[in-house]
Amino acid sequence: MKKKIIFLLVAALILVSFQFGEAQQASGKIPRIGYLAGGLGAATRTETFKQGLRDLGYVEGKNIIIEYRNAEGKIERYSDLVADLVGLKVDVIFTSSTPGALAAKNATKTIPIVFTNVGDPVANGLVASLARPGGNITGLSTLAPELSGKGLELLKETIPKLSRVAVVWNPDNPGKTSSFKETEVAARALRLQLQSLEVRGPKDVEPAFQAARKERAGALIVLRDVVVSSQIRRILELALKNQMPAIYGDRGFVDAGGLMSYGPNIDDLFRRAATYVDKILKGTKPADLPIERPSKFELVINLKTAKQIGLTIPPNVLARADKVLR
Repeated sequence: MKKKIIFLLVAALILVSFQFGEAQQASGKIPRIGYLAGGLGAATRTETFKQGLRDLGYVEGKNIIIEYRNAEGKIERYSDLVADLVGLKVDVIFTSSTPGALAAKNATKTIPIVFTNVGDPVANGLVASLARPGGNITGLSTLAPELSGKGLELLKETIPKLSRVAVVWNPDNPGKTSSFKETEVAARALRLQLQSLEVRGPKDVEPAFQAARKERAGALIVLRDVVVSSQIRRILELALKNQMPAIYGDRGFVDAGGLMSYGPNIDDLFRRAATYVDKILKGTKPADLPIERPSKFELVINLKTAKQIGLTIPPNVLARADKVLR
């Protein structure tokens, strides 16, 4: 009899819990996240973000709902995508680029916004300061402008006789303007000439490499953003075809066949972004969450690509690599 009573009580509790969950979902009380992706590589990074949420106890479809939108490498799409998410009255908007964060900030002053992959959120007008963001937006900075000079240093160490470097970047992205200016400063210190290769879309990639060949650039530095990332396969193909050494800011490009990368661990930033979303859903205001900086940086080198372009990586550079692909 006691076992039967216990069984009935457990069954009743399960039924009540199920009914409560159904009622919660029906009434719209399950938190909704507006997930604003930029383009290429979104699936992998989305899964990393979701794993970060799962580690905090969130299960998609049960106690959290995620509304996905993707700009597909087109900055002009962000405004409409954000407007759509605002119209859905999501509880938090998460975005992984400077243009996305700016579009979200312009679209709402009330819905909390969490960003990552933003180089300089203060210079770009997203927040008042790193310690006290203010307003309804916060997140994680990649410190990209400060890292551009490091990329040039690594290229110079790898190719000691290097004198001219071409920079592939998107001038329509405010975040990359800061990165390019920082690269110019570093180039002067290293006595390197810079050549600007502006890539605003697919039609600009081939002419950019033609210009680099014409001016005899000895290497490339690629400033990653949603537009450049959407063209990365073509950039990798042309870099290999022209035997052009290149450094990128994301190891994903090296995994895909690029020569080398130096920068923050982007996957780590996506996982950490989930903790911001969690705190906001539990009542913390974005204005009270300081901007975090990267805690992990990595140098990744692809020796197979080096061999294909006829480049020998110096031992002192190889010794500093966190990961070497053979």
